[in-house]
Amino acid sequence: MSRQGNERPPASVKAGNDDINFWNVNMDNERTRGHSRQALIRYRNALLLGCTALAALSPALAFGQETDTANGGTALKPIILQGSASEAENDSKSIVATKTKSGSKMATDILDTPASVSVITSKEIQQRGAQDVEQVLQYTSGVATDFYGSDDRFDYFKIRGFDAYQYRDGLTLGKPFGALPEEPYAFERVEVLKGANSTIFGVSDPGGSVNYVTKLPKSERFGEAYATGGSFNRREAGFDFGDNITADDTLSYRLTGKLKKSDEEYDYSRDDEKFLMGGITWRPTDMTTLSVVYDHLDRDGVPGGGGHPVGSDFDRSRFFGEPDYNYRDVDRDTLTVMLDHDFGSGLTFSSNARYSDAKSNFGYAYIAATPTNGSTIAKRDFFGNDGASRQFIIDARLQYDASFDSVDSRTLVGVEYNDLSSRSDNFYGPAPSIDWMNPVYTGAPASVPLYQSLKNDQKTKGLYIQQDLTFFNKLIASIGLRNDWMDLHQRNNLKGTTTDADLSEFTKRAGLTYRITDELAAYVSYAESAVPASLTVDPERGEQWEAGVKYRPDAFPALFTAAVYDLTTNNITRTHPATGFQETIGKVRVRGLDLEAKAELTDKLSLTASYSYMMSDIVENGTGGNVGNELSFVPNQLASLWVNYTLPGDGKRGDMNFGLGARYSGSYFFNDANTQSTGGSIVFDAAFAYKIRENTAFEVNVSNLFDEKHVDYGGFGADWYNPGRAVYATIRQTW
Repeated sequence: MSRQGNERPPASVKAGNDDINFWNVNMDNERTRGHSRQALIRYRNALLLGCTALAALSPALAFGQETDTANGGTALKPIILQGSASEAENDSKSIVATKTKSGSKMATDILDTPASVSVITSKEIQQRGAQDVEQVLQYTSGVATDFYGSDDRFDYFKIRGFDAYQYRDGLTLGKPFGALPEEPYAFERVEVLKGANSTIFGVSDPGGSVNYVTKLPKSERFGEAYATGGSFNRREAGFDFGDNITADDTLSYRLTGKLKKSDEEYDYSRDDEKFLMGGITWRPTDMTTLSVVYDHLDRDGVPGGGGHPVGSDFDRSRFFGEPDYNYRDVDRDTLTVMLDHDFGSGLTFSSNARYSDAKSNFGYAYIAATPTNGSTIAKRDFFGNDGASRQFIIDARLQYDASFDSVDSRTLVGVEYNDLSSRSDNFYGPAPSIDWMNPVYTGAPASVPLYQSLKNDQKTKGLYIQQDLTFFNKLIASIGLRNDWMDLHQRNNLKGTTTDADLSEFTKRAGLTYRITDELAAYVSYAESAVPASLTVDPERGEQWEAGVKYRPDAFPALFTAAVYDLTTNNITRTHPATGFQETIGKVRVRGLDLEAKAELTDKLSLTASYSYMMSDIVENGTGGNVGNELSFVPNQLASLWVNYTLPGDGKRGDMNFGLGARYSGSYFFNDANTQSTGGSIVFDAAFAYKIRENTAFEVNVSNLFDEKHVDYGGFGADWYNPGRAVYATIRQTW
């Protein structure tokens, strides 16, 4: 089971379990339609309608492929969809996606999906120069990232106020808190499904899910290689290439990898990584595709900067941890198999399976208390974890498509089996205090007390059905039912005791979508979620009502969405501050609004914009005292805007691309008691790319352009600043 608490263990509290989780998600890549720009009035009207629907949304820039029209004008080149390889190719050429599997595990037009779905394509990831998962997600509506500041142990993000489960190619990985940081260069796209979704993916939190789509071989020759250098002594090189092995395109390969040597922004740090992924795709017939992908992830880093004294204003580089006890290592091997077969007559079969073997650990000293009597001597604690995990998970499904007069039917029946074994040892104890005006390091401890040692075995079986009915090509009714049977076994190695639980969770979802026009759709939906917090408390159960509109103009590639929702979760679990044990605290409600736009307005200008309003409310609280308060780490408002502009070359120079982004986060509380908080903040990012020649580009990416500094996390004895300015330059060669 994964750790549920969001706090580090203060001196008087023993933290929950930081087990390793694994996840997987499968999605279809989509195609973005290129359209002629000759009809300027259609462009103008479509843009006005999209902006009216989304009120205050903002822009971001991208550029498309060009072709000459007969009258000398310029038009976006159409991208033709011819199977998954072409869909993946489109993700590398457009920021606008049109299809997803995250809404039902069936490839579905986003306009026909009765839920909020955001897709970050590989083009957008590269355009913004996103270095990690948090940066990939930080321009997405409803998603709050990096609220732990310079704590670098995990990927930190919440969707609609709750931790979001992660998936890779349709298969669960678990919560980001306590899991392994993922490598974005491995993915063709990242899909974000907002709201409860246990009927689709199984046990999960109610806020939403993030699905990573692995890069697969293509039936053509392609490739890129790059070298990056910049802030914090960063040196990085990577490659991603593939080709057909056989002349008839039946067998293809792909190799992806990167090597990084770097520091973090604080002293005594490192951020090294080795990543290698290789895949083979076999297409024995036009009806069958089999892909096998292996990847290895090896990270050698540090868990964080140790925090800064509360109320101080030191440089981010100042380090108050312990240099000789400061490590965060990850070693994971993963093998994934994907099979698709079309039997004809509307019947298809698909299956994904993954085996993972991972080891990870961390250890560090951090400031646990800042004195208030004028002293400059800060109390410190040691905290460490040593864990390992093995997982085998498989999902298989049959889909049948049929038409009856004016009704189109799609039926999906699937089964899932997940076998996860993990162990986790947690270490905690006092560390020598440190004078922050004259820090003297004392070296690594001879030992840190082991306060928790758990071994978990978890077997989950799921059975689900999804049904879509389309009436007169206008009204789409979607229904989903799922039951998960969980056999949970936990051994406490320190106490020599075992705890078992057999759970059965039934969840359902339903939605109605109405295609008002070919460009505009409205929907309403209801969805449920369920997740076992631990073996000793009742599972958390959530339900959500949502209504929204989606607009995709024919005039240019774009998607504008707006949604309102009411999300309620029962049996929310927190760690009791006096006992250190988890307990249910009752009911929490989050209501909000999500607005988002992704648009390639012309062949030179594109944008990504979002705005979210969230109001959280603790309705019931088993520990008392917090009823009526807001949830911790849930800002009331989030907004972002990224604009990209292309200045075409004139023969003497190549194309130039300029990108500028801004991210706003409103204030949020550090605890459910609402006694400590951070203020609102706005951070700017920028990008520049210059085409040196046809297949060679020079790129510069800057995060936190103006080096905005604020406290992202605090309230327990130390402050943790947001990441500072980072500048990276890249030379990229493609073929």
